[in-house]
Amino acid sequence: MIAIVDYGMGNVASVTTAFQKLGYEIEITDSVERLKKASHIILPGVGSFKAAVEEIETRGLMQPLRELAKEKPFIGICLGMQLLFEKGYENGLTEGLGLIPGTVERIETSFILPHIGWNQLQIENQNEAFAKLRDKHVYFVHSYQATTQQKYLVATTNYGARVPAMVRDRNVFGIQFHPEKSGEVGVELLKIVMKLTEEYSPIRGMDA
Repeated sequence: MIAIVDYGMGNVASVTTAFQKLGYEIEITDSVERLKKASHIILPGVGSFKAAVEEIETRGLMQPLRELAKEKPFIGICLGMQLLFEKGYENGLTEGLGLIPGTVERIETSFILPHIGWNQLQIENQNEAFAKLRDKHVYFVHSYQATTQQKYLVATTNYGARVPAMVRDRNVFGIQFHPEKSGEVGVELLKIVMKLTEEYSPIRGMDA
């Protein structure tokens, strides 16, 4: 069972449908006990970093999510990716989950914000598992971006600035765009991510 974290700000319906189409059993929950029983944790999200953290904390999920990310595959989507980082600066400085080193800051671009629409993926760091997605278009909706070290980048896009589109640190994956709204490219991306998670062991880690 794959658990989608319900904290009142996620686009859970479309994310649920995307994973169900791939044949996975899905449960939407904010129960720590149910999250512990899941094989994977999916953290979706739309809205602001600060409001999302407040909702997660209100439901008593902040520390449990940090602990669960040490044990099993953890995938953040859109705002959920931003929450993986240490700090966010939207509506004031807010502490994130701290699963990947870095911060979340407003995109420094001369282009109109929010960044809404289709942009090409550039695959970083010889991430050959994602090579088939090179130059493919995916759908973004955001005004803030991750700032992190090169080694954590799986893919970037250009929006008048170099914007992280996918990140990874071992079993923790972040996807800034909406795979569930990105057509066949989004479907293929989720297949690749799920295949990589099959290689994960909390004891030995994941080197792929």
